[in-house]
Amino acid sequence: MNAETNGGPLDGAVIAVAGAAGPAGRAVLLRLAGAGATVVAADADPGRLSEAVEAARESNGAKVVGETVDLLDLDATRAWAEKTEKEFGRVDGLVHLVGGWRGSSSFTETDLKDWDFLEKLLIRTVQTTSLAFHDALQRGGGRGRYVLVSQVGAHKPQANNAAYNAGKAAAEAWTLAMADSFRKLGGDDGPQAAATILVIKALVHDAMRAERPNAKFAGFTDVKDLADEIAGLWDRPAQEVNGQRLWLTPEP
Repeated sequence: MNAETNGGPLDGAVIAVAGAAGPAGRAVLLRLAGAGATVVAADADPGRLSEAVEAARESNGAKVVGETVDLLDLDATRAWAEKTEKEFGRVDGLVHLVGGWRGSSSFTETDLKDWDFLEKLLIRTVQTTSLAFHDALQRGGGRGRYVLVSQVGAHKPQANNAAYNAGKAAAEAWTLAMADSFRKLGGDDGPQAAATILVIKALVHDAMRAERPNAKFAGFTDVKDLADEIAGLWDRPAQEVNGQRLWLTPEP
């Protein structure tokens, strides 16, 4: 079936969200669907995914559907991309919100098992989603967007975050390679799709503030503000945002 319309700025768009069940994912589902998009949400946890999808639907009757996908499996991720395009007739975006963190007390105490864990979450899921959705986004008539959320440590690594910072840096490099593919395919007309990186210090949401009412969360980005920044990428031409790092925290 084709996506229906909601009358918003993303009216008729079809956007997939990977890692949709967390606080950032929930904010993005609400923001994109509220702007008129049909949102196809994926997460590895079916219970949390179902809760996130139902919460979005109950908020404003949003068009949100859920799909449990193993994003470590390229074939499964490609099947998700193909199913989404076949069912809705197009894919205008993939928002990558899969995350995780492991750190250590010092550089020399880094546990390489943390790298094994983070490599899967921070890098492998970027690889599978970008490869699976690349062609569909390229077919989007200038509307296709791949969005990665990164972290400032990729540019100023810290001793106790070596594995995490290296994982984020690798994810950025992979995303920029995708952007270069879009650039080359666009030729003289410029890219017809965009791969963009949003860089944050950390995220904060209402539950965190309630748990720590005296904390200032200096430099943190609220998940609702992140969702606004993501939605705004469709207001800008692909050529303007392709291959760009957009800083939501001061650049080091």
